[in-house]
Formats: sequence, structure tokens, C-alpha cells
Amino acid sequence: MPLPGTLPPALNSSRAARFRRTMTRKFGQGPFQFLLHPGKAHSPSPSSVLHSFSFFRSSCSLPDIIAAAVLSGNRNFEGRVHALTRANYLASPPLVVIYAFAGTVDIDFDKEPIGTGKDGKSVYFMDIWPSTEEVAEDVQSRVLPNMFKSTYEVITKGNPMWNHISVPFSTMYSWDPNSTYIHEPSYFKNMTIEPPSALGVKDAYCLLNFGDSITTDHILPTRSIHKDSSIVKFLLDCGVERKDFNSHGSRRGNNEVMARGTFANIRLMNKLLNGKVGPKTIHVPTGEKLYVFNAAMRYKNAGHDTIVLAGAEYGSGSSRDWAAKGPILL
Repeated sequence: MPLPGTLPPALNSSRAARFRRTMTRKFGQGPFQFLLHPGKAHSPSPSSVLHSFSFFRSSCSLPDIIAAAVLSGNRNFEGRVHALTRANYLASPPLVVIYAFAGTVDIDFDKEPIGTGKDGKSVYFMDIWPSTEEVAEDVQSRVLPNMFKSTYEVITKGNPMWNHISVPFSTMYSWDPNSTYIHEPSYFKNMTIEPPSALGVKDAYCLLNFGDSITTDHILPTRSIHKDSSIVKFLLDCGVERKDFNSHGSRRGNNEVMARGTFANIRLMNKLLNGKVGPKTIHVPTGEKLYVFNAAMRYKNAGHDTIVLAGAEYGSGSSRDWAAKGPILL
């Protein structure tokens, strides 16, 4: 399973050659020297990098390419690093760099080189991996007390931009109806001290039909807002430019955004779509294919209850409040 831009095993030699020719013809050999020939580093221009990412996005959308990523985070759910990376592997930060040098996850570091040195000789993992003593020496000389002291001495003082924010004097938060980041949620209105009793479900339609292992990332992603999302129209109607869309996570204070982001993961496998992947579903009464939010609102406006069918491990993963609140809003 290759990283974006490298050649997947599924491509035979003729298709691989055509892939290389297409990349070279479209963007030139330079920007892809490192990706096409791991170990031959270079310094691509910013415009070349932008072109390369555009090409990678279109390439990763092909059915026979499974893009992979290696990250030093704490979760490796599908699409966690990028919406189009279907396979993600956890590793230490140095190993992430090593895999980047190699340009592929399909490698045996004990036997295969990760690149070529200036002298033309193959460079192996063991050649550049530091010893425990080298790491300890580097930490001792570079991780110094003043680094922490200088930060924590001023941590409560804020910064000029933060300190100059105009804040109204009030014991209650002043909601801005025009804000697309913080919005008074509907469940705050008419809230009672005692929670309401559970409501019954009668003659409900199936909104979504899932298999196993639907994680909180599937229910409500935190990454950037994808173009194939009902959030896009909402933000555009609010006067927000595409360059300012930001991410689901940054707009978690707005229930209107988060309701539309619920089940908006582009890797969502909904059985109602008969094998097709994406953030949509079928409106059963009409047979229309709609965004999940739009279908839910159509059911709600017609007075119909809805249910979500899911298998084992539904909701596994991060403990995310919106993974619970989002479905309730639908």
C-alpha cells in the first residue's frame, strides 16, 4: 500500500510506465524526483508542490489505488491523516521520517535501502538510525530548562491579540447570531432541570445502515471540510469564502455546522447506497440520493422518526461529545 504518488502493486508494468509518463509530462521530472525515485532528494518549487498535491488527490481517488500514511499520532482510523488515505500506520516520529525517505510502506528495512547517498551508494535504515547514547546526548544538550521556564513564566499573560479582544461585561455569554464558529445550540433552548424521558420510536425509516466498526471519526470527522458536504452550501450562504472554511473541529461550537457534519465522512460505508462510499443516503419514500443531513431534515419535517442501524463497535474511538450530540440533532 503505497504513499500518495508512489506506484501501487496493483499497477502492472505498462500502467506503471504510463503513470510515470503522465506525471512527468504534466508536472516535469523535477517535482517528482523524490517520489518517483526515493532517495534522490531535491528542492521543488512551491508551485510544483501545489501541482503535485492536486495530482495526488486525483490519483488517490482511483479505485485501484490505496493511499497509505505513516503518522506519529495516537489514532490511525481510516482517513485520519487525509480524507483520501485509507490505510494509516502508527510509528514513532523518527520512523515517520524514515518512511518518508523510503516513499513507501511496502519495504523491509532490514534488507532494502531507503535511498541513495551523495556517493551513489545505497543507504539503509541501520546507517542513519541513532543509538540510545546519541539520543540521550542530544536531549541533554538541546532540551534545556530555559525552554520551559521562558514559556511558563508568561503563560497566564496571554498575547497582545488575545488581550485586546473586546469582551462585554456580563455574567451570561452574549451569543452572536452571525457567528459561524459559536452559535447558541437548539438543545440549550427550553432546557429543563430534569432531563426529558426517552421518546418512543414508531414507524421509523432507516436513515443509515452500517456494518461493524463505525468509529467516532465516521460519525463526525474533525478534519477539513470536504467539498462533498452539506456544510459547504451552509457556509457559502453565510458569506464564508471557501478559503475560510477551516475544519469540523474548529467549528465545533456551531451546532448548525456540526449537525450537517454528522455522518459526513467521505469514507462512510452505508449499505443503502449498495456499495458506494460517501456522506449520502437514500430517502426511502422517494428513492432520492441525498446528503445525510438533508434526508434527515426531510424526514423530520414530514413528522417521521428515523433510526440508524449499526453493527459491533459502533462509536468506538475518540471520546467525542459531538459523536453523540450530532445524531440527536438529526
